[in-house]
Amino acid sequence: MQTLQQKIEDLNALVLDGRALEAFELYYHPDVVMQENELAPTVGKDANRQREQDFFGRITDFRGAEVRGVAVGEDLTAVVWHYDYTHQDWGVRNYTQASVQHWQDGLIIREQFFYGS
Repeated sequence: MQTLQQKIEDLNALVLDGRALEAFELYYHPDVVMQENELAPTVGKDANRQREQDFFGRITDFRGAEVRGVAVGEDLTAVVWHYDYTHQDWGVRNYTQASVQHWQDGLIIREQFFYGS
């Protein structure tokens, strides 16, 4: 059985390998709630899958992603990412983001992303 440290490291490796949607299928709970900063959360795996597919489908140039830090607690992980890409609707995006994951039954039940505009 994987530890939380192993799970978040595998999830991050999948994202870095361009397999974020595969990571989503493996590590996210059916009732997952995902939230960007303080915007209204998106509830449920189906709705979040669609949100993720829409996001990745609008990236026109992906220049890189980097994990800058990982923290693991009891049923809680946090990852500091740096992203550099061009998005069809938002233009050039080059920023640092903190992602905080709450785990339940070995899967992410809640994730919130914190970043500047």
